[in-house]
Amino acid sequence: MTGATLETTTETKKAVSYARLALTIALALYAIPLMRHPEAGSFLDGIDLAIHETGHLVFGAFGEVIMFAGGTLFQLIVPATFVVYFAWRGDRHAATVPLWWIGQNFWNISVYVRDARAQELPLVGGGEHDWAFLLGRFGLLAHDQGIGRGAHALGTMLWLLAVLGGVLFALNNGQADRSDNR
Repeated sequence: MTGATLETTTETKKAVSYARLALTIALALYAIPLMRHPEAGSFLDGIDLAIHETGHLVFGAFGEVIMFAGGTLFQLIVPATFVVYFAWRGDRHAATVPLWWIGQNFWNISVYVRDARAQELPLVGGGEHDWAFLLGRFGLLAHDQGIGRGAHALGTMLWLLAVLGGVLFALNNGQADRSDNR
């Protein structure tokens, strides 16, 4: 390899690293108002809602309880699939982005859970409130606020893990050993 080629390769790696660092910082900052007020809504809510509603269809064949839980499950499974994919490819930084998305989803889920008794949120197509049904079915409806706060806390921990991992992997160019050429 010539000296010019080596310099270009090093510069490209640094540029990718700075771009990844900028993405991580942007996601970290974008998440702060979402974390503080998840009920206010965001750009991702429409995407999350479509995935949530699809989950009811996907899990509908497995019985009533799983059908009601299916929306929330799918809302977590879809981004988790991307975490696994990017981790398997050895792109640890890329895996932190859908991990961030899972954290953001937990904040939205926390709003839905905390609404189980009040049922003030508008529901798509009417019908029964998922979390009122689920918590009622298991005798936990009186604990909707605490369970919702727990979901929010879990989302915050995942957000923090995603941001810290994103910064660390961006500084190390986000790559694991790719010698196996997956």
